[in-house]
This record gives sequence, C-alpha cells and structure tokens, in this order.
Amino acid sequence: MGDYDDSDETLESASAAMLEFATRYPEFSALADKLRAAGPPPPRVQGTPIILDTDVGGDPDDAIALACAARRPELALVLTADENRGQRAQFARYLLDLLGRNDVRVVAGADLGNTRYWVVDGLTPATIGPQSDDVLRAVVEVCAATQGPVRWVGCGPLTNLAHVLRTVPDLAERLVVTQMGGAINYRDPSRAEHNFRLDADAARYVVATVPELTLVLSDVTFTEEMEIHADSEVYKTLSAPDAPVWARLLGTHLDRWFTLRHPATKQHDPLTLTVALDLPFVDLSRPTITVAGDARMSTDPDGHPTWVTIDANYPAFWRWLTTQLAI
Repeated sequence: MGDYDDSDETLESASAAMLEFATRYPEFSALADKLRAAGPPPPRVQGTPIILDTDVGGDPDDAIALACAARRPELALVLTADENRGQRAQFARYLLDLLGRNDVRVVAGADLGNTRYWVVDGLTPATIGPQSDDVLRAVVEVCAATQGPVRWVGCGPLTNLAHVLRTVPDLAERLVVTQMGGAINYRDPSRAEHNFRLDADAARYVVATVPELTLVLSDVTFTEEMEIHADSEVYKTLSAPDAPVWARLLGTHLDRWFTLRHPATKQHDPLTLTVALDLPFVDLSRPTITVAGDARMSTDPDGHPTWVTIDANYPAFWRWLTTQLAI
C-alpha cells in the first residue's frame, strides 16, 4: 500500500471529486449543497508556526491557554492584546520563563485603555522588564522565517491582527486565523460578544479580510461544561503546595479571578487553541455571516463565508486539558 498523501492539492482534488459525484446523482443533492457551502478544505497546518494573541492577565483562561501553547514547539511568538501599560506582556514573559520557554518572544500589543480585565497585579517580579512593542516587525519576522502558512490564534480583541493586515495586506494570504470571538446567538442580544465588542472596527475588518478564518463562537464556549471553579480537580492540582512554580502562579491567578470577578472561569481560549491545533473536539460549519457596526454577528446570504464552531465534545476536551496541565 502506498503512503497516504494529505497535501493541500490532494485534499482539494478529493473534495472536488466528491462534489462532482454528489452533483451527478439527484439523491445526493443535499450533500452537494453542503459541499458547495463549505468551499475548499482549509490548508494543512500541522507543524507550522503559531502566533498567540492574548489578553492574558484577566480571565485565567488566557493564561491556561498560554501554558498549553508553551508545550508546543511550534509556538513562535506571543502578542498581548488590550494591554495594560505593558503589564500583560511582562506577565506572559514571566509565565513562559517558568515553563522553560524563554525562546519564545513576547511583544506588547495595542492598549485599548481598559483596566477592568486585569487581576494579576503584583504577580510578576520586578526583574521582568518591559517587552518590545513592535508587533508588526515581530509578525513579519515569523512569517519570513517560513514558506508555508502561519497560524494566528486570537484570544482577545482583534486590534493587533487588524493593524498587521492593514499595514501588510499580503499577510492575509499567509495567516490561518483561529479566533475566539463572536456569537450568532449571543446570550445578550443587545450587544456583541466580548472580544468583538472591545474593538468592533477591527472585528469587522478581519472578518471581511481573512480568507482562512475560523471563529470559536461564544455560543459553544459559554457553558458550565467549560468551567474551572474552586472545586475543580484542575484547580486543586495547580494550587497544591508542592506544585511547580508555574502551576502555583496559575492557581494564584485563579484565586484572584474567583475573588475579584467570578466564581468560575470558562475555558474559551484553550478550546480555541485546540481548533488551531486541528484536534477533533469541535464541529464546524461555514455559513455566510455579517458583522454589524457594533460587532454583533448574524447570518446573511450576502455575508462572508466563515468557519464557525457549532458544537464541542466537552468531555474529550477536558481529558486533553487535564493532560496538558498535569504536574
């Protein structure tokens, strides 16, 4: 038996052949409609560099996603979004150093003037100095170091990504973007999902610009099945007195969040990371969507075809997350 070829060209040919077959026979018309709606398969991205864009230091799911990403050798760059005077970048630098990833560059991104979503004040040692704030240069250097696609994993507002694409439009064809954000049926119909809402203009621009975009919607992540709270085994493991320093830092971060903001944290961003890693925990569809001026999303026949999450296998995801955070 010959080797299986999973190259982009082979997958595209197989998809086209399946569509041609389904179109030929009326009894497969529903399948043909689904294949047309889905469009060509996304490019293969296993092993390609990862840029993580995160508003770490607020909801602990960002720090947990960063800890999981640090286990991947493909992690090449961490950008901070919704900055707080450079402190998010310093906290990210500290956590990465504790995890043995001082090879990963950290760059402070856009500061939107928010201080509400910051709960780790004082947890970063004074020895961790300011990080570079040249987002564009850092992203261009990652892309220049490889010939293939580069994965962008967005876990905060889309300000940094919109800035990069507006300045270097050609990168829209290089970046395979997985973004936590947006909602088609948001729990509060009067406003947009958090990440989209923080920079509505950036969200609208990215959705209209990026060809390879997957949105991990709040519709799927905002559920009790995604929560860590004080009774969770993950929390107890991270907070154990004999746990490594990086784990206890996450445990203290969780304590701060539980005390200052909410009694639980939903793991939006770790699930987003798994989608970028091509792990089989979510189901996707590709509707055409539009993003209004206030960043509220809706399906629209004249909108942009966009991959979105429609369901998740939460137990399988939790098994993966527990493994990633094992001491």
